[in-house]
Amino acid sequence: MTNESKVAIVTGSALNIGRSIAVHLARDGFRVLVTARQAEHDAAETARLVNEAGGEAHVYMADITHPAQARGLIEAAVTQFGRLDALVNNASVRRQTKFSEMTPEEWREIMSATLDGPFFCAHAAAPHIAAAGGGTIINLGGISAHVGAVGRVHAVTAKAGIVGLTRALAKELAGDNITVNTVVPGSIETIRGAAAGGNHGRSALPDSLLGRRGQPDEVAAMVRFLCSDEARYVTGQTIHVNGGAFMP
Repeated sequence: MTNESKVAIVTGSALNIGRSIAVHLARDGFRVLVTARQAEHDAAETARLVNEAGGEAHVYMADITHPAQARGLIEAAVTQFGRLDALVNNASVRRQTKFSEMTPEEWREIMSATLDGPFFCAHAAAPHIAAAGGGTIINLGGISAHVGAVGRVHAVTAKAGIVGLTRALAKELAGDNITVNTVVPGSIETIRGAAAGGNHGRSALPDSLLGRRGQPDEVAAMVRFLCSDEARYVTGQTIHVNGGAFMP
């Protein structure tokens, strides 16, 4: 591995889709900054898997809903690895709450984690990606933003905002050779907490035509492609990985 090996930050990479993305990028030789707000033990396990896959990983814990911590995360990657080529905004918070019972505090929590965090990270990362000669920003969306869902007014709204953020950034950053895309998972086999509805929370999503849930690796493979040199002409797009559950 040379000093010119590409560098990626994957937020929310302690488990699930974020972990799979980090490992997939490592297989392409990326050095990866693994980050999460909590679950430091799980983040360390992701770093181990990245190293095992042929990459190089370091862990940096941060709460990206705070602008200073988001900036600190980006600076940590540049300090550690010397450059930044890709930012994958995967981190979000899931809640399952009826609209009539939703509090302003819960609304703000979801909006902050799902929409503010990617904005803060992209804002801090873009100059460094431009300085590396260009690269990519990938935002993880949600199928519920395209079909609606009961008990997820906050999450649906925030994920819909991610699509707008992607389109606007794609236009604004194109001159710096930075592509920006959204990858939208469908119903994926992941570990979910009770506050997110557990496995039952997936019942709010449309069924796959393939008769199964997707795997984190299947979402990660799309992200891996978008981070590759072969995807340099793809920008401003919303790309669905859902087994045919939603066809825009």
